[in-house]
Amino acid sequence: MAGVGFWALVVLATAVSLLTAWTLGANSNSPPFAPAIGANAISTMRAAFLIGILAALGALTQGGAISETVGAGLIDGVAITSLAATAGLLTASAFMAFGIYTGYPVPAAFATTGAMVGVGLSLGGDPAVGTYRQIVTFWVLVPPVSGGLAYLTATILRRDDIPETVGVPLLAAVVGAIVANVQLSVIPSGPDATQNSLAGFGADLVDLPAVATVEPMVAVVTVAFAALSFQFIRRRTQQSVDKGIRTFLVVLGSVVAFSSGGSQVGLATGPLENLYSAELGLPGLVLLAIGAVGILGGAWMGAPRLLQATSREYASLGIRRSIAALVPGFVIAQAAIALGIPISFNNIIISGVIGGGLAGGSAGVSRRKIGVTLAFWLITLVSSIAIGFGLYRVFAAVLG
Repeated sequence: MAGVGFWALVVLATAVSLLTAWTLGANSNSPPFAPAIGANAISTMRAAFLIGILAALGALTQGGAISETVGAGLIDGVAITSLAATAGLLTASAFMAFGIYTGYPVPAAFATTGAMVGVGLSLGGDPAVGTYRQIVTFWVLVPPVSGGLAYLTATILRRDDIPETVGVPLLAAVVGAIVANVQLSVIPSGPDATQNSLAGFGADLVDLPAVATVEPMVAVVTVAFAALSFQFIRRRTQQSVDKGIRTFLVVLGSVVAFSSGGSQVGLATGPLENLYSAELGLPGLVLLAIGAVGILGGAWMGAPRLLQATSREYASLGIRRSIAALVPGFVIAQAAIALGIPISFNNIIISGVIGGGLAGGSAGVSRRKIGVTLAFWLITLVSSIAIGFGLYRVFAAVLG
C-alpha cells in the first residue's frame, strides 16, 4: 500500500500541473484572439472569457495526443516519476509565468519539452533522438509556413480584383472543411479508435465503397460543411462587408482557441501520464479535466495582459491581415494535434501576425521585437533543459 510520502507527491504533482495549466491558459492560449482584438472585432475581456471556455472544451475533446508524447515520448528507458514530473512542471511554469508578467510571449512547448527532457536525462533516461528530430523539424517549419501562408492570404485579400464578398467566404469554406474532419473524443468511433470526426461519423453511418481510397461520405460531409460556411459568411459580407469580416475573424479566433486547448493541455498533463494511468489506474479523462480547469482559470484571470501585448506590439494589423494571421494558425494547430507534436501557439500566431503585417509593408512590424522574441525562444529551450536537470537532482537529494 502506498505510503504518506507517495500521496504527498501525488498532491504536489497535481497542484503543480494545475499551476502549469493556469499559466498555459493565461499565456499560450491567449494569442488566437490577439489579431481579433488588434482589429477591434472583440473586446479584451470578452476574448478572455471565450478563450477559457473554448480552450477547456478543446482540452477535454482533443487533449490526449500531445499528452502522450510529452509524458512518454521524450525520453527512452525510464518512466517519469511523480517527483520528476513535479520538477519539470515547476520549471516550465516558472518560464511561462515570467512571460506573463514581462509581456514577452514564452513558447510553452519549448519550456515544457526542454524541462521534461532535462528531468528525464537526470533520471538516467536516454534521449529520444527520433522524436526530437520530428519535433524540431515541425518547429522550424512553423514560422515560414505560418508567416508565408499569412502573407499570401493577406495579399489576396488586398487585391482589388477579388471582391471581399467572395474572397472571405472562400476562406470560411476552407475552415469549414477542416472543421468537418477534426478528430474529437465526443464523436462515436469504431472499436479500434478513441476519436472520430463528423465526416468520419457520416462515413460510419452510410457505408459506401471507397473511390480511389476516398470515402464518399467523408467527401460529402466535408463539401457540405464548406458550402454552409461559405454561404453563412457570404450573406454576412453582402449585408455589410465590415460586419461579415469581423464575424469571420471572431469565428476564426474561436476555432483556433479550441484547437489550442487540445494541444496545450498536454503540456500540463503529459508529465503525469505515468502517475495517473500506471500507478493510480485512473482514466485519461480525469487528468484532462484537471488540465481543462487550470486552463479555464488561467484564461479568465491572466490572459488580458498578454492579449494586449501580443495584439498591439507585433504589427498594426487591419481586419483583413488579422484573418490572414489566423487561418494558417488553425491549419497548423490541427496538423500538430494529428501528429502528436507539442507546439507553441505563440510561435504560430506571432509568425502569422508578422506575415500578415508584412503584406502591408514592414512599417507595422517591430524588427527589434521580433529579434528579441526569437532569441528568447532559443534561450528558453536550452535553459529549461538545464534547469529541469538540476532541479530534479536537488529534489532527489533533499527528498530522497
